Amino acid sequence: MHIKEDTMRAWQINNFGIDSLEFVEKPTPTPGPGEVLVGVRAISLNYRDLLMVKGLYNPKLRFPRIPCSDGAGEVVAVGQGVTAWKPGDRVAGIFMQNWVDGPLTPSKAKGALGGDVDGMLADYVVLQECGLVPVPPHLSFQEAATLPCAAVTAWNALRAGDVHPGSKVLIQGTGGVSIFALQFAKLMGARVLGISSSFEKLQRAVGLGLDAGLNYRDHPDWDRWVFDQTNGEGVDLIVEVGGLGTLGRSLKAIRTGGTIAQIGVLTESTEPMGIGSILHKMIRIQGIYVGSRGDFIEMNRAITTSQLQPVGEEFHWTQAREVLTKMQERSHFGKLVLSVV
Repeated sequence: MHIKEDTMRAWQINNFGIDSLEFVEKPTPTPGPGEVLVGVRAISLNYRDLLMVKGLYNPKLRFPRIPCSDGAGEVVAVGQGVTAWKPGDRVAGIFMQNWVDGPLTPSKAKGALGGDVDGMLADYVVLQECGLVPVPPHLSFQEAATLPCAAVTAWNALRAGDVHPGSKVLIQGTGGVSIFALQFAKLMGARVLGISSSFEKLQRAVGLGLDAGLNYRDHPDWDRWVFDQTNGEGVDLIVEVGGLGTLGRSLKAIRTGGTIAQIGVLTESTEPMGIGSILHKMIRIQGIYVGSRGDFIEMNRAITTSQLQPVGEEFHWTQAREVLTKMQERSHFGKLVLSVV
């Protein structure tokens, strides 16, 4: 069990840039009323964290700021009035500390970890009593740390597409959201197609249940391949992580009446958006901004029932700068995880 230390360690943004990220020591906070002190055991990185560190997500970010939204650990101490948690409980933080349930509102969108407030890239954090969820019993802290952003996002993308047995889903790439979407879609009985720039990554995805894959560098007209794979109909759902650079082909690859779950902003494009396709094919484009605590708990039930194992690579948390660089190079598969020891 974690024992509270007087001094905590953290990575801190004082100036933008990966090389400017600083490893600092500061007094360990004490939880106030309604708050919980968590001893962090693992953190996972998202593309948002990279953008935040580089100053591309919020150029007006207030310094200093501890980055990263995703982490898991043990409750060390609780503040006055806290009844939901006790020391030793295994927990993960929720992405937006104010979004407990229901639809997203401007007030619920505030309090996003690693942006509006300090995040998880520290060995101790103070979070709200309602800003935590229990960790599925079969998962390690490293596996649980992958869940708050990427997994909840993928879960809600599939819910937006009403995925069920026989549904056809397309994933783009093999990053955290895409691999979780593959795993969840297979649990739901869907057929999953995937595109990637790497044959090796496609083969790894096949090992997780991918039904068919295509290297888009060799075949940039991947929308035609999708139609060939679906008897000329298109897929029911596209987990769209590419952004403007891939949305044009996604509009072609989706079936009439299908759903594009718009998540990522990895690529840009100067081509005009195909508004005509959206109208004539009656396409639904649904923005996905992670999800609520209630969504997280619902997803964790499915993870526990199926004994699903998240996929990622593990590093020591003192390698934060190197791992952010790895994310920038897009050479990873699944999640990048930092272990705190």
